[in-house]
Amino acid sequence: MFSPQLVQLALFAMVAIAIGGVGYVFLSPFLTGERRGTKRLNSVAHQAPAGAQRGKAIDQASKKKQVQESLKELEDKRKKLKKRLTLKQIIAQAGYDFSLRTYFIASAIFGFLVALILLLATGKLVVALTGAFAAGIGVPRWVMNFLRKRRQKKFLDEFPNSIDVIVRGVKAGLPLNDTIRVIASESAEPVRSEFREVVEAQAFGLPVGEGLERMYERMPLAEVNFLSIVIAIQSQAGGNLAEALSNLSKVLRDRKRLAGKIQAMSQEAKASAAIIAALPLTVMLLVYITTPAYIALLWQEQLGHMMLAGSALWMTTGVLVMRKMINFDF
Repeated sequence: MFSPQLVQLALFAMVAIAIGGVGYVFLSPFLTGERRGTKRLNSVAHQAPAGAQRGKAIDQASKKKQVQESLKELEDKRKKLKKRLTLKQIIAQAGYDFSLRTYFIASAIFGFLVALILLLATGKLVVALTGAFAAGIGVPRWVMNFLRKRRQKKFLDEFPNSIDVIVRGVKAGLPLNDTIRVIASESAEPVRSEFREVVEAQAFGLPVGEGLERMYERMPLAEVNFLSIVIAIQSQAGGNLAEALSNLSKVLRDRKRLAGKIQAMSQEAKASAAIIAALPLTVMLLVYITTPAYIALLWQEQLGHMMLAGSALWMTTGVLVMRKMINFDF
């Protein structure tokens, strides 16, 4: 029907069209510039995430550096506060504001009264002077330390509730300063008076972080230091303050729960230590009541004096060792 020449020409034309189509598919991106445009878009797309990641890494490094600097400053201040407290600081931390002159006058009066009572009771000047020294110097200092620790314990009982107030206020949209004012007006003592000092410091233009650092100087507790660190880091590096304070409140409550658990577990050891310490004195008293002449040799003879002194020394050492073993710091 068709001549062989016509069939060959048709086949040649179909092969040429196929080759041309394949060539067009592979060569058209280079001829039209589409390939270069796609390559440029891909390069830009790869560079943008890298730049974003680089910027994010720089921001994280900057925040980390700020946090490290804040922690270092707070740690330096904490080490300074660890030094031996002065008498004025002990009085202030106990919650009183009388002067050292008043303290020394009251101590001297108390020591004089104790010396007078001992002198009238025993008639011995040495006993009276010893009692006056102990009552005028040791007892007032012990009382102030006792009042200081009792005030700190009351502060720790109320402090987590105050942080919860800050968390709820911040979540509700209140500024941090307003939540601190709420605590300063409605919390229980001594938290209320301590936060009132922070509010008064803010009235004079002092930032919240520095006000909390001053609170730590008046109330040198680890919990107050935690709050100061959180506020300092948040003010410099940013972040979710409500979440950070919520975690801090949980940590403080866990610490309090752990302290109660430790106290309960150590009561048996404390009771044993008290019994062991009181046993020699109790036996001595019973022997003195039943046969006074038998035990009177201890304070009538020089050897007895040495035995009493040695017994007192070893008993005191044992009590201090047991006290160190059953007191936990966490």
